[in-house]
Amino acid sequence: MIKGIIFDYGGTIDTNSLHWSEVLWEGYRNVGIPVSKDEFRTSYVFAERALARHPYIKPEHNFLDLLRIKCDLETSDLTSRGVWLASDEERKSKSDAVAQYCYNYVLKVLKVSRPIIARLSEKYPLVLVSNFYGNIETILEDFNLQYFRRIVESAVVGVRKPDPKIFQLGVDALREVMDKTEKELPASDIVVVGDSFSKDIIPATQIGCQTVWIKGISWGDEKSDESIPTHVIDSIEKLESVIG
Repeated sequence: MIKGIIFDYGGTIDTNSLHWSEVLWEGYRNVGIPVSKDEFRTSYVFAERALARHPYIKPEHNFLDLLRIKCDLETSDLTSRGVWLASDEERKSKSDAVAQYCYNYVLKVLKVSRPIIARLSEKYPLVLVSNFYGNIETILEDFNLQYFRRIVESAVVGVRKPDPKIFQLGVDALREVMDKTEKELPASDIVVVGDSFSKDIIPATQIGCQTVWIKGISWGDEKSDESIPTHVIDSIEKLESVIG
């Protein structure tokens, strides 16, 4: 029995299980930035760590703003390390082009994922649990994804995946929005939908939730066990077939 759904955001709703590093790498190749994938990945990690340490992302930033900041950090690292010998003008132009490519990619995915989430929201209360930068509400508004009754965002609550505590906060949020008769809603009546085996499926399982793993291209050689998730699918298009 399912009485509520917890969704991951990044990689689940916006890219249909393609890791964000892969989306960005597609953007790099599309605009012709002449670096190897290994060098790109080094700068990707640099930018992710910089975003975690410094408040570059503001609550009012939409997703295109976020992508421009992320790509600027990555490409600045590439040129500062001498990996890409580009002028500042060329670097900035191609950085913005990558951001726009990735933004357009998300818009295409949302044409598929948004109607699915809308239909599920008519059947179940939905909560979003995400490792994000403090601007997820702006992004949801920008993308017309305001179907979630509560949002649990790592930058706001001070807990990050894969800590199971962030999913427990999602379970608690679902209990708050349910009818009084469901105040004791067990975690086993809640399904968590995510693209990351280690950051979504494992911690959600640890607190007793059902899980749907949207298995796609992950970061590196992540170890996984398909016997652990309740369901394994390869596209968000198949989500309603297992929990609809």
